[in-house]
Amino acid sequence: MGKCKDLSEFDKGQIVMARRLDQSISITAALVGCSRSAVVSVYQKWSKEGTVVNWRQGHGRPRLIDTRGERRLARVIRSNRRATVAQIAEDVNAGSDRKATIKSSHGGHSPVTSVPVPSPDK
Repeated sequence: MGKCKDLSEFDKGQIVMARRLDQSISITAALVGCSRSAVVSVYQKWSKEGTVVNWRQGHGRPRLIDTRGERRLARVIRSNRRATVAQIAEDVNAGSDRKATIKSSHGGHSPVTSVPVPSPDK
């Protein structure tokens, strides 16, 4: 059949169920629309590991503020709603080893540190 696109989780589930119902490799490949080797590899992976789901762990940029830091940031913001970003960053940085910045101080977005918080004396 040639190369085909990556199989979806649904297709992988179909392969596992068809093989468990004693369907042949060729019939299963025709049902899903993929190669026979793909059927074999998906079913082997399922039988060895018990799952065919590919969880991509650790991809992308690492978070600069963890969940504990986010809770701390939210608590500081709730305590003083009229504080400036510099004041919030100073309060958050007071008890943390990771430093908050302007971008990481804005709620609702994933933390990014591209612009450092200017000190109040500048």
